[in-house]
Amino acid sequence: MTDLALSRGHEAPQTPPAPAAPRAPWTADCGDGHYRNPVLFADYSDPDVVRVGDDYWMTSSSFCHAPGLPILHSRDLVNWTLVNHALPHLVPADHFATPRHGEGVWAPCIRHHAGKFWIFYPDPDFGLYFITATDPRGQWSTPQLIKGGKGLIDPSPLWDDNGDAYLVHGWAKSRAGVCNRLTVHRIDPVTARILDAGTVVIDGDQMPGWKTIEGPKFYKRNGWYFIFAPAGGVAEGYQAVFRSRDIFGPYESRVVLAQGASSVNGPHQGAWVDTPSGEHWFFHFQELPASGRVVHMQPMSWRDDDWPAMGVNRDASGKGEPSLRHAKPALPPQPIAEPATSDDFSAPTLGHQWQWQGTPRPAWHSLTARPGALRLFCQSAIAPNHWHTPHLLMQKFPAPAFTATTTLDFSASRDGDTAGLIVFGYDYAWFGLRKTPEGLKLVVASCSGARDGTGETETTVTSASSEKIHLRVRIETGATCTFSHSQDGNVFTPVVLHFTATSSKWVGAKVGLFASTAAPSPAPGHADFSSFRVTA
Repeated sequence: MTDLALSRGHEAPQTPPAPAAPRAPWTADCGDGHYRNPVLFADYSDPDVVRVGDDYWMTSSSFCHAPGLPILHSRDLVNWTLVNHALPHLVPADHFATPRHGEGVWAPCIRHHAGKFWIFYPDPDFGLYFITATDPRGQWSTPQLIKGGKGLIDPSPLWDDNGDAYLVHGWAKSRAGVCNRLTVHRIDPVTARILDAGTVVIDGDQMPGWKTIEGPKFYKRNGWYFIFAPAGGVAEGYQAVFRSRDIFGPYESRVVLAQGASSVNGPHQGAWVDTPSGEHWFFHFQELPASGRVVHMQPMSWRDDDWPAMGVNRDASGKGEPSLRHAKPALPPQPIAEPATSDDFSAPTLGHQWQWQGTPRPAWHSLTARPGALRLFCQSAIAPNHWHTPHLLMQKFPAPAFTATTTLDFSASRDGDTAGLIVFGYDYAWFGLRKTPEGLKLVVASCSGARDGTGETETTVTSASSEKIHLRVRIETGATCTFSHSQDGNVFTPVVLHFTATSSKWVGAKVGLFASTAAPSPAPGHADFSSFRVTA
């Protein structure tokens, strides 16, 4: 419409307003110059962060889920986006073809050195690995095993200012028979190859009152070698710092962050980062039922005696408590952001929020068979429940309370074909459609103690009137779950199922999609999911 037409009294056609973006179930940025903890209310366990210029990059444990080693990015330490995974599949791939709960990628460390990003990560059953990339959003190198063996965990490198390089790591008693100690190796500064047998520099068994020292991070400042390491256990522990003028010790120790009078249990295992203006911050996790290990950020400063002080309400030694609300870092304002959750499946690849429970196979899904939809092909379920089913496609709980809604169009090929929405953990529940000799049924099922081989308890809700249905689950604070269904996507009918989500082996509960069959078929049925929408 031209200006002339408007001047003659014609009305310009009105462009309908764009639909409002769904409100995120959790946002850390308060919008008033403050942030709230957790900065990531999701299971980014054992977080580590590095600053490169004005950019901050985070990675975390991913255990048996694939892809692994998530890569998150921020420019203000509060608003984070999930931009990549550094590990497309776990190695050895055949070993992880079946879900290996609690195994796989444990606490990693991300660093930038010699123009490259490095991630060192442990697999407690195989050893210590590293990968590199010039662009953390791009492709990372193939994992290189630098020290094989069982029970080697939590590696962290340090390139010294004299050209030497070192690696510190911890020990897992479940594999090695020992724990509560930290070992330092000399490594080749270019190839990261281990150069010696290692020296135990911290032995908690020789320190009265100390237990479960693990998760070390290596730093150097003002001529001091620092090892930041949690101790005391995941749920009740605290953050400690060890320092020495000699990298092989002896090391002094100090507790710098503990729960105190706060509501944040076990504040430990994370990362120290600074800002270009000289501020200091510390990231750590807190383990919560169902949510897993969520990520907090605490203010930090350096005392005149070269010890760090963390958190708020600090005592004379600098030991503080976690804060739930604090002024944001003095960094340029950034748009409010959080890791993606919803997906309309319009992209040529799955969104970064999705992970499989085992090494993925191309035959499991397609994003091109029906443009604008995710097609899951029915794969054989592993009896007696889904604990060992690798083709579950899931994502982390993004908040203490949220709603997930999906639209399912089911093309079953044989009796027993099933597809739907799942909430997974040690206990799990699913809700969806199943083909039976009597026709298509809407079924809800739950399993208590899946890892113990318990079978599912199923209930047929009703006969399905259509192959297309809208499925929803509402998770409330406390992890209680309510499933519901709809034919029109507007009016939802709840089903009777008393189910509370639980954590799984070292990870929080997950929510996602699946399509399964009782037996393999040369022409498997399939389920098309045209959306997955997560709202507050």
